[in-house]
Amino acid sequence: MISEADLTALFITLKLAALTTLILLIIGTPLAWWLARSRWRYKFLAEALIALPLVLPPTVLGFYLLIALGPNGPVGQMMQALGGQPLAFTFAGLLIGSTIYSMPFVVQPLQTAFTSIGPRPLEVAASLRASPLDCFFTVIIPLARPGFLTATVLGFAHTLGEFGVVLMIGGNIPGVTQVLSISIYNHVEGLEYSSAHWLSAGLLLLSFVMLLTVYGLNRRFSLLR
Repeated sequence: MISEADLTALFITLKLAALTTLILLIIGTPLAWWLARSRWRYKFLAEALIALPLVLPPTVLGFYLLIALGPNGPVGQMMQALGGQPLAFTFAGLLIGSTIYSMPFVVQPLQTAFTSIGPRPLEVAASLRASPLDCFFTVIIPLARPGFLTATVLGFAHTLGEFGVVLMIGGNIPGVTQVLSISIYNHVEGLEYSSAHWLSAGLLLLSFVMLLTVYGLNRRFSLLR
């Protein structure tokens, strides 16, 4: 059955997924807009860098992040110089790793949504003397709602299932960095298949419901157009 430690791991996982998704929406929205609108000759370099976590083994990304965030890494040394602690094996370190690892799952849907809108709505809004900021918030964002929905759900769901990256950066510290995927692994390693089944089934059901919501709402938006 589900123990108190499992509930704590569930809370940490949900907290990590929510904060990661929020940060990625804040960072990813202007980044996706730039990628969709920019005519920079070397834009493909930025697109490749953002998409790198899709093909890079999670343990490889986690290893280099561990080096960077550890006490001998550039980020870790900077934190110590400022009077803080290295970010490896902390929740903050998990948040940084999850943000980087889930970035393509948020940026790419937003970029696709912005690209599909085209320049015409902006031209019409500009002809009505709307400022660029007004155009973005009152025209572009409402038209890109399906993209925002997809990006939010994919970013959240992908963070829920992270294992390799969070294990490398955060380790397995109960109540601090032990997320649900690591808790499931611990149960399997201890031959506690009943507990692993309950946690795995819960994650499976939650992921399926979120994807079902995305496809259902996107279908509704497409019928309303």
